Amino acid sequence: MNTSGHAAADVRDDSTGLRLAPFRGLRYVPERVGSLAAVTSPPYDVVVRPDGLLHLESADPHNIVRLILPQALTAGTRHRKAAVTLDRWLADGVLAPDPVPALYVYEQRGDGILQRGIIGALELSAPEAGVVLPHEDVMPHVVEDRADLMRTTAANLEPLLLTYVGEEGGGADAVIERAAEREPLLSTTTEDGFCHRLWAVTDPAEQAAVAADLGRHQALIADGHHRWATYLRLREEHVAPGPWNRGLVLLVDTARYPLRVRAIHRLLNRLPVADALAAVEGSFRVRRLDGPLPAALEALAAAAAAAADGNAFLLAGDGAFHLLDRPDPALLDRAIRTDRPEAWRTLDATVLHSALLEHVLRVPDAPEDIAYIHDTEAAVAQAERRGGTAVLMHPVREEVVRDLARQGVTMPRKSTSFGPKPATGLVLRSLALD
Repeated sequence: MNTSGHAAADVRDDSTGLRLAPFRGLRYVPERVGSLAAVTSPPYDVVVRPDGLLHLESADPHNIVRLILPQALTAGTRHRKAAVTLDRWLADGVLAPDPVPALYVYEQRGDGILQRGIIGALELSAPEAGVVLPHEDVMPHVVEDRADLMRTTAANLEPLLLTYVGEEGGGADAVIERAAEREPLLSTTTEDGFCHRLWAVTDPAEQAAVAADLGRHQALIADGHHRWATYLRLREEHVAPGPWNRGLVLLVDTARYPLRVRAIHRLLNRLPVADALAAVEGSFRVRRLDGPLPAALEALAAAAAAAADGNAFLLAGDGAFHLLDRPDPALLDRAIRTDRPEAWRTLDATVLHSALLEHVLRVPDAPEDIAYIHDTEAAVAQAERRGGTAVLMHPVREEVVRDLARQGVTMPRKSTSFGPKPATGLVLRSLALD
């Protein structure tokens, strides 16, 4: 449970906190699909394309990936295809709206984790309001793509993952725990072994209790920075109050249900490992590791834990692993901006992008040159297949993320991967129904 210090840091005046509203969720009709597990997907940016995309498309003809990652030659065609598909599934009864507006309690259980939170339509706010705290920068081309998809489908297709630090005995937690004792709307186990359950909270008194509790808290974006930026962009396009002033989110009290924080790895598509190693000579200490991936990751963790040695990375893609650590202090002095807190200046992601990629490897900051991959084995496999270089990262601690976010300091893009992430496809939000 949370400490009083954490609770005090998160509590706000109830007029300036989170404002979560019920909505009529769109959900798959079980009788119209092979199974609920077969139509779900990880979030759009976790799907490892093309392998993961093809696997999901073949799992069921109605898999949600056809909406979140539609396939066509141009962006406009892709997004129109998603809108047509969504309309057809609604007309055919594959998806159907729930009868009344609800908040949804969502549970994930697996791999030693129990996580519960509440899904709703959250009122949007700018970062300077301090209600929803981003901690990472975003890539404009991704925001543009997500905005066009959301604009064309007029739907929030997958919830963002937000965290807050609740107080013991808070109203939202009480509602969540009571709901979890009831029969769920749905229960399914996905191929990763996680069991997912969903309950609808339709009682006005329970909805009011959740609203009163959350109205006293701020939230950290754990996963979904690009979709949050998309929400804000689309709100600017629809000035009048209405459904575009809210966005679909999952809120998790991490005082009660701590999340796991993992790294997001980089794939340098056009840079062979041999060229990378030649370039870093003299800027980092380099050690070759011939052991399997788990042993290499243990060596990375040990190097990252040695504070005196500074930052550490693993390069992979040539059948071996190469541990980079002890960056040249002169390089860091030249490359890292000085107008940020020390906690930001020493982040692995900061050193990676500002020093290693920009100054040493000279890798352009462009999607064709740098890909972001959550799964470690997939990053290594793709680097070997493409003749590129995988840069494997060590995760940053959640308290560092939250402290920087409260200072208004954003981390380099794709610095963290919080989880477990909500499965996409269990509940959607149509803006036409609000």
